[in-house]
Amino acid sequence: MRFWIVALLVIFVIRVFLFEPFRIPSESMEHTLLVGDFLIVSKLHYGARTPNTVGVPMTRFFIPGLIAPQTRLPGFDHVRRGDVIVFNYPAAVDVVRGAIPPETPIERRDPYIKRVVGMPGDTLAVVDKVVLINGRRHPIAPTMEQRWRVTSTGNGRPLAPELADMGVTFPPDGDVRDAEGRLVSPRQFDIISTTGAARTLRERTDIASVEPWYLPPGLRISSLNFPANSTNNPDQFGPVVIPGRGRPMPLNAQTWPMLYDVITRYEHHEARLLPDGRVEVDGEPQTSYTPAQNYYFVMGDSRDNSVDSRYWGFVPEDHIVGRAVFKFLSFDAGSFRPRFERFFRTIP
Repeated sequence: MRFWIVALLVIFVIRVFLFEPFRIPSESMEHTLLVGDFLIVSKLHYGARTPNTVGVPMTRFFIPGLIAPQTRLPGFDHVRRGDVIVFNYPAAVDVVRGAIPPETPIERRDPYIKRVVGMPGDTLAVVDKVVLINGRRHPIAPTMEQRWRVTSTGNGRPLAPELADMGVTFPPDGDVRDAEGRLVSPRQFDIISTTGAARTLRERTDIASVEPWYLPPGLRISSLNFPANSTNNPDQFGPVVIPGRGRPMPLNAQTWPMLYDVITRYEHHEARLLPDGRVEVDGEPQTSYTPAQNYYFVMGDSRDNSVDSRYWGFVPEDHIVGRAVFKFLSFDAGSFRPRFERFFRTIP
């Protein structure tokens, strides 16, 4: 009995303060990470968080109302642009489950995994699917995938097995149709692929063009939208300034939708927008707000298949669990056959 108690304590300490396994549940990070990949998340990089709830370890059960202050222990690194991080979902509404009870502790929220694109203080925008950081183009990495529009030279198209061998897939709405649902042209179709696969397809003699496909400006496609009530969409977004610790930000009717969650939900102040356009924080009108912690803008590597900061906003620093460092196992999600070539591989 004593052995099992000690073993459970050791496992608990390792999971809470050192490393934690994580399984990829969705396609939002393809092709960098595939459904069925098992990862190790390092809590040493950024520093582990002390537990702030009392409950059964490694389960969802905890004692409601018994919440302790949470502290982040020292780490040996800091969050960098391009890091793949695991974090507790910060938004008030989940795209699948709906509203999340506001009293849900941070560490009991669902874990998400995305890549850090925007850092504190950055001005970030997305124009025609291209991410701009402080006005400069942020390139898409070789393992990232997005949607492309393909035009063939004739009325046919490459066979599905040929495209599958190239790592190309069809979105559910891959056929190009007009507003009435009629097929526009058999010569045009959409694909999901990496830039490398798109380049290979473009070199074929039966393909006339392969170009990025993007939503037009002003077309809102989801009720989950950031900032609230904006006309942003995943391909036409911003610009937004990412809050950073100690960096004053203008506070007015225009910035209020972007800073509302930062001020009220993440930093626990009372705040409201006054009828004259001013903002009141803790009972006092304010023209600026200085965040107490850093925030990050994250996106999935499968840019057209990811609900991320473009939909629900910034990731607060205290929501970050750790950095995903390597894959230790991988199984095909359909057949559960092992993908040995993905065992014990670092994450680019």
